[in-house]
Amino acid sequence: MSLPKIIWSKIDEAPALATYSLLPIVNAFTKAAGVTVETSDISLAGRVLAALGLAEDNLAELGKVVHQPDGNIIKLPNISASIGQLKECIAELQGQGYDIPDFPENPSTPEEEAIRAKYNPCLGSAVNPVLREGNSDRRAAKAVKRFAQNHPHRLRDFAENSKTYVTHMNGDGDFYGNEKAVVIDNAQKVTIALNGKELKTINALDGEILDGTYMSVAKLRTFIQKTIDDAKENGVLWSIHLKATMMKVSDPIMFGHALEVFFAPVFEKYADTFKELGVNARLGISDIELKIAGHEKETEILAAFKTVVDSDAPEIAMVDSDKGQTNFNASNDVIIDASMPVVVREGGKQWNRNGDAKECVAVIPDASYGLFYEEMVKDCVANGQYDVSTMGSVANVGLMAQKAEEYGSHPTTFEMAEAGKVTVTAEDGTELMSFDVEAGDIWRMSRAKDIPIKDWIRLAVERASIEKVPTIFWLDSNRAHDAEMIKKVNTYLADHDTDGLDIQIMDVAAATIFTNARVREGKNTIAVTGNVLRDYLTDMYPILELGTSAKMLSIVPLLAGGGLYETGAGGSAPKHVDQFLAEGHLRWDSLGEFLALAESLRFIGRKHSDEKLQALTEALDVANDGYLDNNKAPSRKAGEPDNKASHFYVAQYWADALANGKNAELAEKFAPVAQALKDNEAKIIEELLSVEGKAQDIGGYYNPNEELAEKAMRPSATLNSIIDGI
Repeated sequence: MSLPKIIWSKIDEAPALATYSLLPIVNAFTKAAGVTVETSDISLAGRVLAALGLAEDNLAELGKVVHQPDGNIIKLPNISASIGQLKECIAELQGQGYDIPDFPENPSTPEEEAIRAKYNPCLGSAVNPVLREGNSDRRAAKAVKRFAQNHPHRLRDFAENSKTYVTHMNGDGDFYGNEKAVVIDNAQKVTIALNGKELKTINALDGEILDGTYMSVAKLRTFIQKTIDDAKENGVLWSIHLKATMMKVSDPIMFGHALEVFFAPVFEKYADTFKELGVNARLGISDIELKIAGHEKETEILAAFKTVVDSDAPEIAMVDSDKGQTNFNASNDVIIDASMPVVVREGGKQWNRNGDAKECVAVIPDASYGLFYEEMVKDCVANGQYDVSTMGSVANVGLMAQKAEEYGSHPTTFEMAEAGKVTVTAEDGTELMSFDVEAGDIWRMSRAKDIPIKDWIRLAVERASIEKVPTIFWLDSNRAHDAEMIKKVNTYLADHDTDGLDIQIMDVAAATIFTNARVREGKNTIAVTGNVLRDYLTDMYPILELGTSAKMLSIVPLLAGGGLYETGAGGSAPKHVDQFLAEGHLRWDSLGEFLALAESLRFIGRKHSDEKLQALTEALDVANDGYLDNNKAPSRKAGEPDNKASHFYVAQYWADALANGKNAELAEKFAPVAQALKDNEAKIIEELLSVEGKAQDIGGYYNPNEELAEKAMRPSATLNSIIDGI
């Protein structure tokens, strides 16, 4: 019997390398139950080539799959490219012989404008808005949580009088404070204009929430300067935390302003030189160093930067002390959902230039999400570090379908070309909202459609009914968008049976305090949040609870009836690749892939009753438990079993569970496989370790050579023979 296929995304960095080892195993097992697993290349390199007509547009094809009732996609974490990453990728592809143009940072001709238009869709969060045609259900599998409590990872203690704190603009000129919102009555065109000149016209849907807001750049720069002065006075490291990958228009701009304020004397003195060289502060110090390389004033400019660091400013937190890379190295180096959990995990500390951990101020300009991180840090400063062995779990139901909220806002985010008035106007000319702005301010519109909101509320009630724990909608009545959302929540909750369920609405600060108190008591809670908080919470709590967010179950029940199964976070993947290329050791943990595959198979089983499929899925559950119980996660150190070995053990446990399972045909098929994997374990591990400590050439970072990458990730001839022979 042929069952619906699973599409496995081919993506970037460490998870992509792991796929070369894992996917042959997955295919060998699933085909025995009639399930085909196909790959689809949505890597940054693949998307660049597709944008230029040199490869199939697989992302567009997957955009169709998510609208199919049997759509079934396993999505590994992909690069949300910054301009710097995109330029690196283009250069690599050019070096591999692809005849593609350079990325025009500042297009000045129609030809350059056309090239830039082709490349723009590759920037930022290009994949997620296309594939996430459903809301998010993220939680820790019971076996994963049990393992973490029994084998607690280390969280560093906060000092008794820790000086670490989070600071934000608190509504004074930020997106939070300037927000307005409306609900659209009938489907219609809505136009955004600056001083009567159209910026964008959108097709708004009936019942859709539109919110408009802006960041005052003048107030942002004043705020940044105050945080610098306060950090120096308080004797703490200074760091800024943004998400310039997903928020690819607004956050690089804010990053650039922070860099210019911090190094104001340099930017003032060398303004003409920087203009001549095309320096763009939004790309960070690393790009400035490239632009000034070889210039007659290079040494002088570098010395000027050093003077500020040495005398006029607080210490800057480092992203890599060994390489001398500060928080300002590149806008995509410090990504808030990865960086802030580390601040909490490390006892409120970041690293200085000498590699020493020091207390810090985390600067998060917009209060919308700064409030969450502020309360997280305040809780630990007041009450000490969490206890991994006893802490409760925080699940999340996230609104993200159909490009909901801020992470879908980049097409409607603009840097103001001039001062004046931004208007949002209905099709009949009625003014829905207006905003007085200054030149350079950052204006954006976010959207949340009615159908996704209804489904989000339905999913929240469903999870509350299953888990029987407090379920909290994180919505702030003082924020215009949330005030409209609260009305919808109260209306649509009435459509569900909520008797006996504890469902509440709290603002971000109150929800954080409530949730953290329960976490410390060992109690579980469900957070029901918008799109950005979904991302931030489902990194913060899992990193504290489990050691990594890559171990979370991340399920997206698609609105059309299919399923998208995400496999964790990729924030540390670049460092993993660096280690692999230098030492042949890949420490990426594929547990997220193992768990996603089990859920993907289970989804098929719910729609297509099949004994073999049921046996295969149950056996994978057993294998995943065995992987956790026997602690077969990859070591961080070269010379010890890595990602490749973890795949071997899952194959061994999976085959053994099938050999002893209730399906006779699969038991007969996999009994000799299980035996061969057991008998040859020592030899296989020896062969897998044979590449440890040796530099690896895979032909490219963004676009590896398939043959070289597979050879590097499948070094055991014995294991390959057993798997390929199934």
